Amino acid sequence: MFKTIKIRSYEIGLHFRDGEFKGLLGAGRHWFFDPLAKVKIEVVSQRAPWLTHEKIDVIVKSGALKDRAVVLDLKDHERALVWVEGRFSHILPPGLYAYWTTFKQVAVEVIDARKVRIEHKDLQVIVRSAMAERLLDAYAVEQGKVGVLFEDGRYVETLSPGKYAFWKNVAKVALVPVDLRETMLDIGGQEIMTADKVTLRLNAVATFRVADAHRALSAADDARQALYREAQLALRAVIGARELDQFLADKDTVAKELETIVRQRVAALGLEVVSMGIRDVILPGDMKDLMNKVTEAKKAAEANLIVRREETAAMRSQANTAKVLEGNPTLMRLRELEVLERVAISGKLNVVLGEKGLAERVVNLL
Repeated sequence: MFKTIKIRSYEIGLHFRDGEFKGLLGAGRHWFFDPLAKVKIEVVSQRAPWLTHEKIDVIVKSGALKDRAVVLDLKDHERALVWVEGRFSHILPPGLYAYWTTFKQVAVEVIDARKVRIEHKDLQVIVRSAMAERLLDAYAVEQGKVGVLFEDGRYVETLSPGKYAFWKNVAKVALVPVDLRETMLDIGGQEIMTADKVTLRLNAVATFRVADAHRALSAADDARQALYREAQLALRAVIGARELDQFLADKDTVAKELETIVRQRVAALGLEVVSMGIRDVILPGDMKDLMNKVTEAKKAAEANLIVRREETAAMRSQANTAKVLEGNPTLMRLRELEVLERVAISGKLNVVLGEKGLAERVVNLL
């Protein structure tokens, strides 16, 4: 017949009679005369400030929560950030909510989600919180890159390195990372015919970077592949207009011309060519043998020229020496003694001496 309900200091009672909400019960002991068991008291703790109940709309509409709770009625375009005791708790999607404020401090910030990107000083904490994965798409743009932001296929802005978050189910968001660092592109295995009908196989390399991230994504479906194609065309145009000897003699000039042409063509793609060069030149087997023979002949001719030059110099030196000895007999005799000194190394020495010449006197020494 009688029902007794005890409510502690941190609790509150939700009073229902015959399914209808009648009000709130504060701390203390409460008695009810309920012979037909129509009274129902639901005791809830205010230590967990979020009030969840299947009849939350009825409770809110009654006005009983006034001055006791924060009531939120979030529309489709609204989201809410909730702090409890100064610490971020969670994010709320559209709906009706109530938070007790008598036992714990609750602060709520309502945000218009029609601006898809959420910007907040506590963004790092917010994206790691409960329900964040269900309501937010988080992206990180690494150092050395930028993020090109599109909403519903429309370009919005280019974002610098950092962490970003966007509301889900508001717009179709795409954040495309673009690397701004210098990158090397190998252009290998290019078979090109020179002006004198010699087929070469070339390997080139291009160093480039992205100058305009948005243009690099929108001007071509693959900017890197477009650069490769333009470099191929430039190689064929520049080398095909030169003969083999002209190309091999001045590869640096060819590389500079290639770089100028490619840089102008890919500027419209949002790319900047830093440098371009020819790494390898591979000749056909028969052409390689022929060039080796030409080189060998050139080197042999150079060697013969050097030998003849040295022989001429030696003969000129000997002629000069003969002239000096002819006019100076004493010097001639000293020269003879030097020759004898070198011959003395052998075991047997034959010396011929003479005052006026080698034929005047012969001396045999054993």
